[in-house]
Amino acid sequence: MNTHEDTASPIRQMRPLRFDNLLINFTTEFYRVWDTQGSRAKPAAIWRPTPVPDLLPGYFPLGDVIVADLDNINGAHVVAVVCEAEAGGTDPAQGKALSQPVDYELIWSDSGTKSKKDGSLWRPVPPQGYVALGSVCSNDHEKPSLNAIRCVRTDLVVVSSADELIWNDKGSGAKLSFSAWSITPPHAPAGEIHLAPGTFAGNDSYSRPELGRPTYSLRVPIALQVSPQPTAPELTGELPARQVEPAKLTHTARLPWFTVKDPLLSPLEQLRHSPCYRLERTDQYRLIGHGRNPDSQRRTFRWTAPRAQRAAHLKTLAGLTTVEFGQQWPTGAPTPLRFSARLDEDFAQCGMQANEWFNERPLEVVTLAAGKRSVAAYLVQSNYTLLREDGKPVADTVSYTDGNRLHLCEHSPEETAFTCPSTPATAGQPLIETPPAAEEPRIEPAPTPDVPDATDTAP
Repeated sequence: MNTHEDTASPIRQMRPLRFDNLLINFTTEFYRVWDTQGSRAKPAAIWRPTPVPDLLPGYFPLGDVIVADLDNINGAHVVAVVCEAEAGGTDPAQGKALSQPVDYELIWSDSGTKSKKDGSLWRPVPPQGYVALGSVCSNDHEKPSLNAIRCVRTDLVVVSSADELIWNDKGSGAKLSFSAWSITPPHAPAGEIHLAPGTFAGNDSYSRPELGRPTYSLRVPIALQVSPQPTAPELTGELPARQVEPAKLTHTARLPWFTVKDPLLSPLEQLRHSPCYRLERTDQYRLIGHGRNPDSQRRTFRWTAPRAQRAAHLKTLAGLTTVEFGQQWPTGAPTPLRFSARLDEDFAQCGMQANEWFNERPLEVVTLAAGKRSVAAYLVQSNYTLLREDGKPVADTVSYTDGNRLHLCEHSPEETAFTCPSTPATAGQPLIETPPAAEEPRIEPAPTPDVPDATDTAP
């Protein structure tokens, strides 16, 4: 096979994405295997990804790339390439992540086109337990090398669908019919990305490939690092401390470049300069209200707590970056690679069925304090910031108040100060340990303004 174009300067190696013993990286280097010049077919060219050995040693393509023109795509197009991790997977019985195909099946050849350049297209036949993620071209009528691509173990991929027509050979005069289709992944579950590697689904007709011949995308977990939560405040006197522990980094989600639309960088600039983005979450306790019951009888305290979340802020973030909380993304935005992604629900603090990010109604905290006791109530506020690899923010911070994480403190001058440890809450009711002398506090949506039973100081 001959290289028809000189390659552009290669992109530096990024830290690979990993799923079990599969490594995923990206290349913008290709050589042209075959094109339609000199034939009656509509313009098209088929390219082989060629990972630069010095930068991506051991990496293989998953299939060839087809474009419906004759332009040089080097340095302007990007696809995923794969490598076997040196360390084994979590389950040694699963075997290697990658395998050569065992054979090829002919899909199409240029016979009958009167083209001066021979060309043929082939469907890889994977070994048992593996699947092929693309088609392969040859610049003659012989089968491609079994070493041209790699097949992927079935648990590392997800069944996808053939979507848009890229090219067909109508009018070429070939004895066989052929059409090439883009691959679109399904919606990803929480905490995962589904990535179509940039290959194509080839079919020996002009119709979309049938369900009996599925296409596939790669599964990529969203790497999430979790750190301990900030220390819960204590009430050591009649008044709470003026300051609580500063906001603490508790979660970091690593998002690969292709999942983020950077307003300042093109996709290829992202791959070169910011191949990984960090979505950081910091948590901090916020004082909702405090009071002292000087009487011997129990007393009700009520505090209204504004929520930090704003739907407008979320929409701005999604508009700039495509990143969504509680939903799939991208949301119709053009991307260099087709993918679907969704954040981990614990990290984003929302699910598809209960997305509290769009609930801006204030919360009302109600509790009973025993006689001669002081009380203070806190809620946790989380701030999310999306950062480039160099640490610079991509968009403004968005904030969220978790109405299910109420923390109540009590203090009695005659007793040792103690705290109600806050715990995750079930739907609509916080689960917190209530001290023996107090009744369980509750959080409820703030009503339309009424005069509360009794109120005390709030910040």
